[in-house]
Amino acid sequence: MSKRPESIRVSLDTLGCKLNQAETEFLAGKFAQAGYRLVSAADQADVYILNTCTVTHIADRKSRHLLRLTHRRNPDAVIVATGCYAQRAPGELAQLDGVSLVLGNDDKMYLPQLLEESGYLSRLGCGRGELSQYDGFRTRAFIRVQDGCNNLCAYCIVPFMRGRQRSLSAEQVVSEVRERVVQGCKEVVLTGTEIGAYHYNGLNLRELVDIILSQTAVMRLRLSSLQPQEVTPELIELWRDQRLCPHLHLSLQSGSNSVLSRMKRHYSTDDYQRTVSLIRSVVPEAAITTDVIVGFPGETSEEFEDSYNFCQQMEFARIHVFPYSPRPGTTAAQMPGQISARIKKERSQKMLALAKESTQIFRQRFLGKAVPVLWEQKSNGIWSGLTANYIRVYTKSSEDLTNKITEVKLEKLYKDGVWGKYK
Repeated sequence: MSKRPESIRVSLDTLGCKLNQAETEFLAGKFAQAGYRLVSAADQADVYILNTCTVTHIADRKSRHLLRLTHRRNPDAVIVATGCYAQRAPGELAQLDGVSLVLGNDDKMYLPQLLEESGYLSRLGCGRGELSQYDGFRTRAFIRVQDGCNNLCAYCIVPFMRGRQRSLSAEQVVSEVRERVVQGCKEVVLTGTEIGAYHYNGLNLRELVDIILSQTAVMRLRLSSLQPQEVTPELIELWRDQRLCPHLHLSLQSGSNSVLSRMKRHYSTDDYQRTVSLIRSVVPEAAITTDVIVGFPGETSEEFEDSYNFCQQMEFARIHVFPYSPRPGTTAAQMPGQISARIKKERSQKMLALAKESTQIFRQRFLGKAVPVLWEQKSNGIWSGLTANYIRVYTKSSEDLTNKITEVKLEKLYKDGVWGKYK
């Protein structure tokens, strides 16, 4: 009897948003079920798959770097580029040395089948092994509930890459949540391009979340990014259920009304402030995190100061700062008044300093308190995990804390989070 060939080893990597992470997890499950062996190290893989992002030119550069680096370190691997960069500019990625296959978002979910049909696997000298279940979720799992966006903000390329809004059925979402719970996952993150726009057979996001809470045993449920106009009193009332993580990523982009207008955003700073007040009136311990773009075309020094002052006033738990990056085909890329790289760098540095200060102030509010932490991993003898309101916590323990939720007293600021005393 001939010896069964070793299973083809597949490594999946992700850049960009939580939706990309959800899709990569989905693909990992598909490859495992098809008999492939999943490995974490790209240089140990027979097939390397990169789920790319193209939201900024920096994301493009990171994608090219990872693909080239993998080819240098593992020249025999079949290298696949998929995702938004692959959707936007497949020719650019196909020209990179070592890239065998480029698949856009439309084909991403059929990747195991398309890879099999491509003929590239025949050169590996090994086949597929026993079918298995993917158990890599462990602590947090990302589940896609929606894709696409109809907003067409002036700076954003995502609607061109992801298409128009469409949602998954509540039955499918609930089934996936239950599956992750059975696999031992303690936290589920609902994600999509624009999850606040979720709508399926008359159900909206509030109703979907309510169904998940009532029909599954998930211990923690977290939502990804929302826009302020999507947050209603009825939605926030759901946070009275402590399984809903008190963390809302509320997209801002600018604290200047004139810039928001040019960006084609659908709210004002007053609208945004009212939403923040609503959240804090019901969930006072909530971490409100946000994204801010600096150097949008035509942004004056006064408009930047307005944005800076507004961010300071909002007391965010975290601010993700992005210098404006022109994206091909977007309205903003053709706008007059493009800001120089020097000015964008200066404004980024100032906003980043505020972001650091705001984050420290938020974390300090919880020092001395005992809070539950979901532990994720151990590195150099130190465990790290997350509170429900998204504070990174570190501690030492001789116990195996992986995927456990335990109460910890927060003692002091430490690295990018807080040091906690466990027992």
